[in-house]
Amino acid sequence: MFTFRLDFVGNSPDCDFLKIEGFSPKPYLTAMNNKCLNCRLINFPGAEFCARCKHFLVEEETTTVSSGFMRSKILKRILVLIFVCIFTLLGFYLSLIFSATKLTYAERKTVEPAIALIKQKGFSDEAFLLEYVTAFRSNDNWLNASVEKENAYAATNFPFEIMTLYPDFFTVPLNHTEHAAILLHEAKHLQGADEKEAYEYVWKHRKQLGWTKDFYANSLIWQNVRKQTKEYAPHLFVCDANQYGDCTE
Repeated sequence: MFTFRLDFVGNSPDCDFLKIEGFSPKPYLTAMNNKCLNCRLINFPGAEFCARCKHFLVEEETTTVSSGFMRSKILKRILVLIFVCIFTLLGFYLSLIFSATKLTYAERKTVEPAIALIKQKGFSDEAFLLEYVTAFRSNDNWLNASVEKENAYAATNFPFEIMTLYPDFFTVPLNHTEHAAILLHEAKHLQGADEKEAYEYVWKHRKQLGWTKDFYANSLIWQNVRKQTKEYAPHLFVCDANQYGDCTE
């Protein structure tokens, strides 16, 4: 059985602190660490209201901890979402790469001079994409195979920068200049251009490329590209200066 003797500290029985024999009131005084977020006064740990401004201490602490916890959970969810998106895109890209065949050595030797010609003629941005970024394939990946095509020489998968070159690309063009015309068109797709923009760009810059009517007017590539350009960009073929002709001549 334990007994305690209680004495009043100080000369008045109204003193706020009691002295318990064997204990000291000092720890109670030094434990005042409940800081008010409103006026910064340090209060007793068990206090619910600030002694100075009567601010609710427990609510502020709970709110601070709770908001910090919520921010942490939201941040974690955002990071997980970003990781899932990156992983999904990577898986999609790899499926396109491995579901199609690489170019053979002979096919690469057809593509490389055409890219060099594009670079030589001043199309540096397009040449950079073709030379360093594009993954060339020689047959359809699963995505391209699901789309019906007719008389296609090449196809691109934007923004994955994958280009498929079909057999006609290697057999129909007369020379590397016509190979370059096709690749320049596809390079615009690699930059995000649609069919109208790609056909219009190549047709407007055909002289810069060295692809002119004087030599190529009877080639199948010229005739097909001119026909498609007229379909997608008819304004290039209707003008006052050359009615029903080619306004770019």
